[in-house]
Amino acid sequence: MTEAELIDVARETLMVTLKVAAPSLLVALAVGLLVSIFQTLTQIQEQTLTFVPKLVLVFASLVLFLPFMLSSLSEFWRHTMDRVIAGGG
Repeated sequence: MTEAELIDVARETLMVTLKVAAPSLLVALAVGLLVSIFQTLTQIQEQTLTFVPKLVLVFASLVLFLPFMLSSLSEFWRHTMDRVIAGGG
């Protein structure tokens, strides 16, 4: 493999990682922001108030987006293995 091909594989790896991680991270960000605004408005400073909704909704988002994540990872894996086979033989 040439240096340009390795850089391309690294770039593609980072893009797939962002694509797979983004849904659950965005849900966690949105829930954290909403809970923070709620805590500010009501002046309730309970730690479990931030943890429990975020945990439940991130888990729900993982269940919801799991088919998309698996298809993205399997497509990336297939593409990477095709490159290995083409370069190895």
